[in-house]
Amino acid sequence: MGEGERMLKYIVKRVLYVIPVMLGVLVIVFALKTIMPGDPIDMILPAEATQEERDAKREELGLDDPIVLQFVNYVGGIVTRLDFGTSYKTNQPVFDELIQRFPVTFVLAVGAVFVGTLLAVPLGILSAVRQYTWIDSLVLVISMLAVSIPSFWFALMCLSLFSVQLGWLPAIFDGSLASWIMPIVVIALAAMSGLTRMTRSSMLEVIRADYIRTARAKGQTEGKIIVRHAFRNALIPILAAVGNSLGAQLGGALVIETVFGMPGIGKYITDAISQRNFPAVQGGVILLAFVFTLINLLVDISYTFVDPRLKETILAPRRRKKAITVR
Repeated sequence: MGEGERMLKYIVKRVLYVIPVMLGVLVIVFALKTIMPGDPIDMILPAEATQEERDAKREELGLDDPIVLQFVNYVGGIVTRLDFGTSYKTNQPVFDELIQRFPVTFVLAVGAVFVGTLLAVPLGILSAVRQYTWIDSLVLVISMLAVSIPSFWFALMCLSLFSVQLGWLPAIFDGSLASWIMPIVVIALAAMSGLTRMTRSSMLEVIRADYIRTARAKGQTEGKIIVRHAFRNALIPILAAVGNSLGAQLGGALVIETVFGMPGIGKYITDAISQRNFPAVQGGVILLAFVFTLINLLVDISYTFVDPRLKETILAPRRRKKAITVR
């Protein structure tokens, strides 16, 4: 088996890991739905509906089936038809409503992580290079403040300053470029903190390595050493942090979308919770969990392209096994 075939086998194996993860998410979400108080029929039918109408609706939705059968039917609908159920509020397929709102949430999360990474990586490198100086202390203080400030409070302060007092930016999302600025900056602040500390710690490990001292002894410039040698070898943990941050911001955008009135999945789930719209909540959580898992999968696969040495780690067990057989 060639190296390419073994890499393909590794990728397929990583893809198959998604199945038990998503199955676990489905079990947890469905279990939470069953223990939540309230009757879905109360949200669908008016208060004056007769008992016969309520029973007929319950039978139509399959709510009178055993819980195991409900779960099997729900999972089967998702796998075979991408059927996440029907919204109790709008009587429309949940999947269609989620797909309409997903681009807003995805662009918001990607934009926030992109801005956060642009700020965090240079700050983390600077902090590592100037370790134990006032610059290092300042970067750490900024990082701690960023993670300590509640996102909803910061969002409200931005609204008060830039929308109400200065009038520079719209208070409610209207699809314009200006209405994206505050939501992205608010989420980027939270993303920046973890990325800064990860970049700093990863760079500190690398710049103490022997090959960095060798590069300095050969007379290479400090900038070339940091960019070509140190940062490139410190990139694996940073990539992992960026991928995890992107997945986290997809869920973290829930509150920010509500504050700024953005028509994304976060606001959709928030509204569905207040309306006890169970299919909408389930569908939103499952879709976000799937995207988060997919992002982590892509990050894992990208490691082997960023650092070719990882290919040796992946293929090493097979080679050791062959060596033992030869003996």
